[in-house]
Amino acid sequence: MDVDAFIAVHRGDWQRLDELVGRRRLDGAEADELLVLYQRVSTHLSVLRSVDPESAVSGSLSTRLSRARTRFTGARSNAMEDMAGFFVHSLPAAFYRIRWLTVVVGLVFLLVTWLYGMWVVQTPGVIQAIGPDEDLRRYVEEDFVDYYSENPAASFAGLVWTNNAWIALQAVAFGVTGIWPAFILYQNAQGIGMAAGMMASYDRLDVFFAYILPHGFMELTAIFIATAAGLRIFWAWVAPGRRPRSVALAEEGRALITVALGLVLVLLVSGLVEGFVTPSPLPTWARITIGLLVFAAYWVYTLVLGRRAVAAGHRGDLGVADRGDAVVTA
Repeated sequence: MDVDAFIAVHRGDWQRLDELVGRRRLDGAEADELLVLYQRVSTHLSVLRSVDPESAVSGSLSTRLSRARTRFTGARSNAMEDMAGFFVHSLPAAFYRIRWLTVVVGLVFLLVTWLYGMWVVQTPGVIQAIGPDEDLRRYVEEDFVDYYSENPAASFAGLVWTNNAWIALQAVAFGVTGIWPAFILYQNAQGIGMAAGMMASYDRLDVFFAYILPHGFMELTAIFIATAAGLRIFWAWVAPGRRPRSVALAEEGRALITVALGLVLVLLVSGLVEGFVTPSPLPTWARITIGLLVFAAYWVYTLVLGRRAVAAGHRGDLGVADRGDAVVTA
């Protein structure tokens, strides 16, 4: 077979196929023509491959057919579109849906923290039971502050980030138990409350807040968010409403695991603040202001984009194509 003559005869069909594939919209006749040309060019490719399967022309036709197939069968969005949809719709919608529960969890946390702090300060014998006076003085005067600068800032930020992200993932993933998120919240409240009580007992409460608040605003809020998401998944299992329990659990689990993924990034920012800002020589007011700005940015993101996303029908769940069809039940 004369390949050059074959190309000359059929080049018009190939160019027309390229033209139709490149158009943004096709009417009915053009869509039919696209299918006919796809079949015709597929035959051309088969003929060429029978003569010279490794030729450049065969590769070119294969590429053309691949683009045409994508056009009429549909294709998934590209990675950038998926990422934009996640950050603009799915993630803020998931954060927004649990905003009030996040606030409630935060208030409970602060109450438990305050109670532990007051217990340490006001109950006789508690301070002595924690440890010798010499060890406690070294903790409040040296170790508490040195903790934030004893390692290089980058490695410390990475360590804090991975540890907190792991805690947040557990709170969401094991939320179905209803116990693990509450336990994580209680454990953190107890630790911070007792640390605050020890610092207050030695008149170092100002130092405590100066080093906790810059990163604590966002870091603790992330734990509140993770706990709220976990408890929301648990409640979907306990009280599914009109949905079958398995459906309710699956829907909330898919939607709110988005929170865990988003918190990985939130805690990265918090870790950077803890590693680079908290131990920095900046004035206390400047360090706390930076922490407040990060904290405010989260809530602006959640309340503004989240409200819009929920109003548009987003819940944080997977797309229709990924989550599949739901079985209609009475």
